Amino acid sequence: MIFASDNWAGVHQAISERLAQEAGGFSVAYGDSQLDKAIEQRFNQLFEKEVAVFFVATGTAANALALASVNRPGGVVFCHREAHMIEDECGAPEFFTHGARLVPVDGLLGRIDPVALESEINRFPADFIHAGQPMAISITQSTEIGTVYQPDQILEISAIAKRQGLPLHMDGARFANALVALDLSPAQMTWKLGVDIISFGATKNGCWCAEALVFTNPDMAGDLPYIRKRAAQLFSKTRFIASQFDAYLNDDLWLELAAHANLMAQRLADGIQQSSQAHLAWKPETNEVFCVIKQSLSSDLREQGAVFHEWNLPHTCLAEISEDEVLIRLVTSFASETRQIDRFIELLK
Repeated sequence: MIFASDNWAGVHQAISERLAQEAGGFSVAYGDSQLDKAIEQRFNQLFEKEVAVFFVATGTAANALALASVNRPGGVVFCHREAHMIEDECGAPEFFTHGARLVPVDGLLGRIDPVALESEINRFPADFIHAGQPMAISITQSTEIGTVYQPDQILEISAIAKRQGLPLHMDGARFANALVALDLSPAQMTWKLGVDIISFGATKNGCWCAEALVFTNPDMAGDLPYIRKRAAQLFSKTRFIASQFDAYLNDDLWLELAAHANLMAQRLADGIQQSSQAHLAWKPETNEVFCVIKQSLSSDLREQGAVFHEWNLPHTCLAEISEDEVLIRLVTSFASETRQIDRFIELLK
C-alpha cells in the first residue's frame, strides 16, 4: 500500500520499451536528432500553436529555469504560500535567478487568492527601487494539496498578470492529472487562459526522468538555450527524454495514466468518507488525498504496511484537527491498484 508519492511509482511498460528501442545505435546529440525535432512538433500539435520546448531532468529544474528566463534585477516572484518552489526546492529558483525572491501569497485550498495577489504586488511600486521589482507570477496546476484552478480562476490571475506586465508561469508537475480532472485540452488550460510558461511534468505520471519547459510564445525563450546549458540541464543524449515523451504522448497514454491515478484517488476518498476512523480534510480533485486520523491509527496503519506521509497543516487550512490527530497525505499513481486501495480502506474499519 504505497501512497507516499507518485514519484515512488516505476515506469510504464510502454515507456520502458520505447526507451529500450533507443538503447542501440547512434543519434545526433544535444537535442538535434530527428526524434527530438519530431517531439517538438508533437508539442506544437498538443498546444495547437507553435511553442518552444526544452527538455530537462526534474520539475525543480523546470521551475527554476522558467523563472531564470524572465529574471530582472531585484526580481520578485509571486506564488502560493505552499507552492513547491517555495517549500520544497531548496532555494533552486533563487539560486538560478541569481537572487530573485519568492513572495508567498495566501489563498484557500492551495490556490492563490487574486485580491491577496494584487495586494502583494502593490507592495513593490515601480518608483521605489529599494523593494525590488515584480518579475513573474507562478501558479501550480494541480495544486500542492490536490485541488485544481478552474479556468475562470486562471483567467482572473492572468488578467492581473497582464495589467502588471508580468509573465504567468504554471508549475505543471501534475499537469495531466489537472487536465483530466477539468476535461480540457492543453491549449484550453494554458495559453488560451493567458499562461506564458509551463513546467510540463511527466515523471510523476509514468516516465523515468522526463520534464519539459514549454514557452507558449517562442520569442520569450531566446536566452533559454544558454540558461539551460549553464545550469547543466542540456543533456547530450536527449533522445532518451524524447523517446519517453514519444511513448507518453502516443495514443493519449499520458491522459489514460492520469485518469487512472485520479480514479484511484476518488476510490480512496470514497472509502475514507464511509469510515468512522478518518475524515477528508478537503475534497480531492486529482490524485492527492488528504485526511485526518488519530496519531495512534497512523502508527497502526504503518505497521500494517501502509506507506504515506504525515503533512504540515496548510496556513489557510479549513480542516478541523485535534491534538491527538494528524493530517496525512495519500498519493495515488498510474501504478496504484484497486486491491491496495481496498486493503487500506479495510484497515480503516
